Amino acid sequence: MKRYLTRKLAIYILTFFLAVTIDWVIPRFMPGDPVQTMLSRANLRAEAVEVMRGYYLKAFGLDVPVWRQYLNFWVAVFHGDLGVSVYLFPKPVSRVIMEAVPYSLALLIPATVLSWIAGNKFGAFAARRKWLDNTLLPVGYLLNATPYMWLGILLAWAFGIALGWFPIAGAYGFDRTPSLSLGFILDFLWHWFLPFASLFLVQFGGWAIGMRNMVIYELEADYSQYLEALGTPRGLIRRYAFRNALLPQITGLALQLGVIVAGSVVTEIVFSYPGIGYLILQAIQNQDYFLIQGCFLFIIIGVLLANLVVDIVYIVVDPRTRRGMMGES
Repeated sequence: MKRYLTRKLAIYILTFFLAVTIDWVIPRFMPGDPVQTMLSRANLRAEAVEVMRGYYLKAFGLDVPVWRQYLNFWVAVFHGDLGVSVYLFPKPVSRVIMEAVPYSLALLIPATVLSWIAGNKFGAFAARRKWLDNTLLPVGYLLNATPYMWLGILLAWAFGIALGWFPIAGAYGFDRTPSLSLGFILDFLWHWFLPFASLFLVQFGGWAIGMRNMVIYELEADYSQYLEALGTPRGLIRRYAFRNALLPQITGLALQLGVIVAGSVVTEIVFSYPGIGYLILQAIQNQDYFLIQGCFLFIIIGVLLANLVVDIVYIVVDPRTRRGMMGES
């Protein structure tokens, strides 16, 4: 087991290093100059532009060779310093991200967890009910194939514009200040529902179809036929089948975490929801290297940690994996 955990940890460290390096390189291939963009908004005189340009280049650490910038970046990361935002100067990037993180987590965690639980339960139930299965298949495939952004636009039009039931922008009313009051919480949930629904529905369709197919496969497997021939209660056989079918779904959850982050980004943009995704759009539009790096660094760490948790859960749930690790050690 120790060898297995060491190998897994090495893979995660290498993945983190490569992903963060790409995260640092890509913004620097973007056309334009972040400092020049910043100066153009200041409306300075020509003689003051060069003076301020030198000041900002030094402030952002862009006055040294690229290789030195890269080394300084890693040193700063390990000290918890993500730099200063160009777009929201002089606000630190870490503070900007921490203000957006709660909104993204409020979408990602409920949408991922609830869709996984509901999709697996519903898919397993549909596998035993033919009338429900005939309904689930086309609806599930349709939801799973629907892009997050398109579904978000459709929900915003139907329930926000046509029916007027929900707001279509922001995380709360423009006349409100964030607080723990009941009025603010209800207003927050009112704004939160449509972005959450667009993420939930797409994932729900995929999980339901996957579990339905796996349960049917397990019920037709040799061990299920053998248990049925021995007179084992049908309910017990179904529980065995559900547990075995759940293992690939746990693996799928780890893979889905990377996809749902992308889905959250476009959903937040559609609804102008002030999370990490909307922040990335603002950073790209303002050529803010440091905010782009910080946002994607948060996403990278979040996806790797989530995958690590799923790996540990898989070991706990699947006794065959534990026995294999014990034999390996």
